[in-house]
Amino acid sequence: MNRSRRLGAFAAALAAALLVTTGCTADDGPPAAPASVGAPSGAPAPGRPATAVSNPFGAHWDWSRYQQFAPYLRRISGSATYEEISWCEIERTSGQLDWAGLDEIASRSRELGITVHLKIRTGVCWATGGTARHTRGAANKTESAMPTDLAAYQRFVRSVVQRYGPYGVREYAIENEVNAPSYWAGSPEDYVRLVKAAAETIRATDPQALVVDSGISSVAYGMGVADRLVRAGRGPEAVAAYQAYFQRRVGTRGQQIPAVTGEAQLRRALGTDTNSRSLRFLAATESLLADRTVDVRQVHFYEHFSGVAPLLDYLRATTPAGTPIQAWEVGQFWRDGDGDPASRAAEMVKTVTLLAAGGIGEISWLPLAYNPNNAAGSEVRYGLLDPDGTEREAGRMLASLADAARDATVTPLPASVADKLHGVAFVRGGSSTLVLWSASNAPVTVPAAPGRQTGAVGAPLRTAGGGTTVTDVPVLLRADQPVDRILAAVR
Repeated sequence: MNRSRRLGAFAAALAAALLVTTGCTADDGPPAAPASVGAPSGAPAPGRPATAVSNPFGAHWDWSRYQQFAPYLRRISGSATYEEISWCEIERTSGQLDWAGLDEIASRSRELGITVHLKIRTGVCWATGGTARHTRGAANKTESAMPTDLAAYQRFVRSVVQRYGPYGVREYAIENEVNAPSYWAGSPEDYVRLVKAAAETIRATDPQALVVDSGISSVAYGMGVADRLVRAGRGPEAVAAYQAYFQRRVGTRGQQIPAVTGEAQLRRALGTDTNSRSLRFLAATESLLADRTVDVRQVHFYEHFSGVAPLLDYLRATTPAGTPIQAWEVGQFWRDGDGDPASRAAEMVKTVTLLAAGGIGEISWLPLAYNPNNAAGSEVRYGLLDPDGTEREAGRMLASLADAARDATVTPLPASVADKLHGVAFVRGGSSTLVLWSASNAPVTVPAAPGRQTGAVGAPLRTAGGGTTVTDVPVLLRADQPVDRILAAVR
């Protein structure tokens, strides 16, 4: 079943189950404006407002399993997610638009207290000409191609913004992972032209809206990390960063991600057709950020948490000052992964907290729950929930992080403890909640003080009577004190 039909079927089934009647058809006007959700967080791009997201930790899910997931989704309210749409699926015949499924998704997201962003793709159809070369999954998704009529494309984009602004949608990404031929059939120059046309329309339609890039793939970002260091003459650092970033990926895509032990091997890897294409699209994306065509940088990251540090270094060096960075896709890509649930959950905590501490404003785990009927036949990307919606340890931990971070200020740990502790702090009012783990194999003690509470992430907190011993397993520590004071006597 293609995605358009699945969205329509989802809308009908959900409306019947929940006795709602918000589905719309092509000639319906946009819905009444809803109440806003949450309060802004994170630093907006100059002159443009941030969206209303009060909790940085969210997820991306399969809407056909909404009923199973809704109880958990309410636990991570205040977060953001995204929905990918295709012009070719919504307007399968020129002039006949079907919004019903997307209206239902926007309505349900709003009721959950979750902000939805939209990825606007073209697809391949009458609007682009040509025949699709890449078809993926049960939804029969195809790559996107350049529209034959940019004015018609802009009319479609305008209709999307007019319709979903009243639902609270304020961020619109243009395409998805354009570095991959299975997602984008055109050149980097085509993509830049498309984004400029879309950005002009989005801003003219809703001056409060934000334009987001396509989200270059996790693998392509890793190549960008290594390429930047090589070009700067920092070969050994480039090799070390590549090895840390791709430690689980080597060999998973043939020669695209080969084993690398020296600079010459790394240069050959970066020079393959696939990786050269990725670097060109990464450069095109950064040109759109530099000239402010794009307001928000979108990051995808599926690697081991040790890859976060080199990624953050890269982002700091290549992102214009004041530009929000959001991670719309974060997860664990681990083919035939043999980690136990506790270790995989702990790794999830380390990944998302390091991203948050590094200034990433929104972090969406993908998938919320894996689909056992996926083409891979195994859980390549680790879910927070079982397929039926039952919470895993990882799900309990992310919900705990959401509780700690909601309406709080995200604060990195002070540099004075960098050699001892990793983690992040969430400060709300006079209370600080810290997520901590040891920066080495040696346990670290945070001394006791009146009123402090501690416990495993996702578990009830208890009084930290004898101080808190921090190992490589993340723990929570809460106190009505500033972060610097809590960690002042760490040993």
